[in-house]
Amino acid sequence: MLKDFKEFAMRGNVVDMAIGIVVGAAFASIVNSLVTDIVMPPIGLLLGKVDFSNLFLVLKGGKVPGPYGSLADARAAGAVTINYGTFFNFIISFIIIAFAVFILVRNINRLKRQEATPQAAPSTKECPHCLSIIPIKATRCAHCTSELKIT
Repeated sequence: MLKDFKEFAMRGNVVDMAIGIVVGAAFASIVNSLVTDIVMPPIGLLLGKVDFSNLFLVLKGGKVPGPYGSLADARAAGAVTINYGTFFNFIISFIIIAFAVFILVRNINRLKRQEATPQAAPSTKECPHCLSIIPIKATRCAHCTSELKIT
């Protein structure tokens, strides 16, 4: 049983999948930082200095009564909140990741289609005597009238 598991785990597809998961997780953290630190601050500034990570709705106040200045304050007080700003950040991150994966898959499919397209069989050949282009099925050259071997 251990031998079978080792054989399964060392298959190319399983190793490739594991590498893909690790790289995907790293890519996701980069995109999350891109959204949180680079994309959302200018959008928040354009919308009136809104910090999307601090947009929340208090469902139930905590030990310390509200209003709370930030999501961290609400969490520290033990308030029950709906964090729609954080959710919005994750939606933007998902869209960026989904678009990047779409571009990647689209290019891979394009490469596969190019590999799968067979080359058309040649319809002409060169006469070995005068180097003129003649039909592939010709038995005699139309230019120099040499007799050709059929190949």
